Amino acid sequence: MTEKKQKRVVLFVSPSCKWCTTAKAYLKKNGVKFKAIDVTKDVDAAKDCERRGCRGVPVVMIGSRWICGFDQKSIDKMLGL
Repeated sequence: MTEKKQKRVVLFVSPSCKWCTTAKAYLKKNGVKFKAIDVTKDVDAAKDCERRGCRGVPVVMIGSRWICGFDQKSIDKMLGL
């Protein structure tokens, strides 16, 4: 039996964001591998989020889909949790 490959997950965060910390902890708790990008240090990443209509963080990119904010239902659905 082959293991289902996880979609690529990128989490856009800022250091002072409470919901970013919550999102990181949630993904870790569920064994989801992800890359965290600090938008306060990566201006291009911040602009990318803004172009997608996300005005704040956290922003979760799963595969090619973008989720603005910590929307647990959407994250669970897209990752099959």
